[in-house]
Amino acid sequence: MQAWPAHPSIYEINTWVWLAELGPGVTLADVPANAWDDIAALGFDAVWLMGVWQRSPAGIAVANRNAGLLQDFRRALPDFRPEDNVGSPYCVRDYSVDPRLGGRAGLAEARAALARRGLRLVLDFVPNHVAPDHWWASSHPDYFVRGTPQDAERDPASFLAVGANVYANGRDPYFPAWPDVLQLNAFSAGLRAAAIDTVRDIASQCDGVRCDMAMLMLNQVFERTWAGRAGVAPETDYWRELIPAVRAEHPDFRFIAEAYWDLEWELQQQGFDFCYDKRLYDRLEHGDPEALREHLCADLAYQRKLLRFIENHDEPRAAATFAPDQARAAAVLAFTQCGARLVHEGQMEGRKVRLPVFLGRRPAEAPDEALRAFYRHLLQASAANLFHAGEWQLCERIGWPDNASYERIVAWCWRLGEERALLAVNLADTPSQGQVKLPWDELAGATWGLDDELAGTTFEREGNTMRNPGLYIALQAWGCHFLRLRRAGS
Repeated sequence: MQAWPAHPSIYEINTWVWLAELGPGVTLADVPANAWDDIAALGFDAVWLMGVWQRSPAGIAVANRNAGLLQDFRRALPDFRPEDNVGSPYCVRDYSVDPRLGGRAGLAEARAALARRGLRLVLDFVPNHVAPDHWWASSHPDYFVRGTPQDAERDPASFLAVGANVYANGRDPYFPAWPDVLQLNAFSAGLRAAAIDTVRDIASQCDGVRCDMAMLMLNQVFERTWAGRAGVAPETDYWRELIPAVRAEHPDFRFIAEAYWDLEWELQQQGFDFCYDKRLYDRLEHGDPEALREHLCADLAYQRKLLRFIENHDEPRAAATFAPDQARAAAVLAFTQCGARLVHEGQMEGRKVRLPVFLGRRPAEAPDEALRAFYRHLLQASAANLFHAGEWQLCERIGWPDNASYERIVAWCWRLGEERALLAVNLADTPSQGQVKLPWDELAGATWGLDDELAGTTFEREGNTMRNPGLYIALQAWGCHFLRLRRAGS
């Protein structure tokens, strides 16, 4: 395998559900070749097989007693049956591939099949918590945030007795505890050593790891959440120990952080290659073009380490969140920025039901064939090396005293050698016009062809004009341009 590209595209698969839909008894060892071929044909760089580790019977039992979760299960799956709850992939009983998915050997077969097609493999790591029946709970109580029998009696929603020990349930500081998991102690030297060994083993089986709720393990966050129960914070942060230790053995291994609360920059400084860009998603969802553009004005070193998306397993489905034309504009914007890009399985087909990660089955939904065709066109166009190894730049756009609609347009460009592209999106439900200034002096003195990869249209424009005052653009509501530049006649 070649090194990871600077701007990779990643395809997230809900492994349990996907395998079940491929056929009865299909495991990672015997995925049909055409299933991998279809993914590779879209130009992805990596596949994230979400949820391969052993799930917890204890966690399943807790979930099946939880009225809120059961309501969510029935919302997504009206004919829900208890056996549909196969357990949360983030309630890990053991970091070994679930036998029902093919075990370690099956994962190795899947990784080899992906590698033959030039695709890397990403898996999960859950640093903050484990299942109540994880073997650490009985063998290493010092790895956990502890409680007392009085805590368990006073607050049974936040503490759980496991054998002779009482442990805190896992939590994020802004929400109630998660009842099906135990809180690991980020300050424990023993836990840190065990986590390093765990991720080293994961790294021997894949090419990158998505770290669940990574910011919870930062010293500053953990101390605020668990003050008085976790002991004294070490001088070194959790990730500053773990990431270099793993990279010493696996230098091209990639770390991806699920991150919130404006802690993306801090996590990048601690070694993460990419962090979730939830701010981009929120600005797209709330339709604030100027705030979104300001977000794209951030330092380029920061932006290159963001993971862009309009859907993942934690967010509502894009087709249920955005109007159809808005969803297409959002997809073009998110999938052609610098940094990493993520597409969630089912997103391209227009699925609208967000499936709880506990469920091993999902409802049937008729695919949106027009949306699927749009995504195939977008993904194949953006698979060019220009968008994976090129230089990204935000473009200035201007308007006129009597027409401020240009403020609703966001434009950016890519360059790699002689290749160039310009993309522009109208983030509004009304038409917008403006002039976009292209940043390349060498455009001057020549006529350029502009081929729109999505619309199939071609324009010719003078380079001098595109430099100053700028390329005139008129876009319909939620319209977009995906323009590849070439010298006219070439």
